[in-house]
Amino acid sequence: MDIISLPAKVDKDKIDSRFRLVTIAAQRAKELSLGAKAKVPSKYKKVSSQAILEAISGSLDYLTGEEARTALEEAKKYDVRRLLEERKREARVEELTELERDLKVYLHEREEKEGKEGLNELFSEKGEEAEPAQE
Repeated sequence: MDIISLPAKVDKDKIDSRFRLVTIAAQRAKELSLGAKAKVPSKYKKVSSQAILEAISGSLDYLTGEEARTALEEAKKYDVRRLLEERKREARVEELTELERDLKVYLHEREEKEGKEGLNELFSEKGEEAEPAQE
C-alpha cells in the first residue's frame, strides 16, 4: 500500500518534535471539522491536511507545560460529539423551515385558486365524509 504524505518540513525553533506537530494538527483538525475557518489558504480538502499545513506554517498558537494542562482540563468540559449533534440538529431545523416556507407558498397559491374548499379537500382523507355524530 502506498502512503501519500505532505512534504512536512518543520522549523525546529517553532515545533520541537513530530509528536508535538501531530498533537497540534489533530487538535486543529478537530476545530476545522467543527466549522472553524482556515487560517492559511490551501488546495487541500481534508481537514487533517489543512491542519498540518497550518501547524507547519506557524499560524497556530499552542500551549506547553502547565498552561497546556490547565487548558486541557477546561477543554474536557466540552463534549465534541454533543456539539456535532447540535450542529446537525440546527442544520435540520434550517432545512425544515425552508420546507415550511415552500409549503406555505404552495398552500397560499392553492387557496387563491380554489378557495378554502380546495384546502379542505387537500387535508381531508379520501372517502371520509362529514357524518353526523350518532348518539
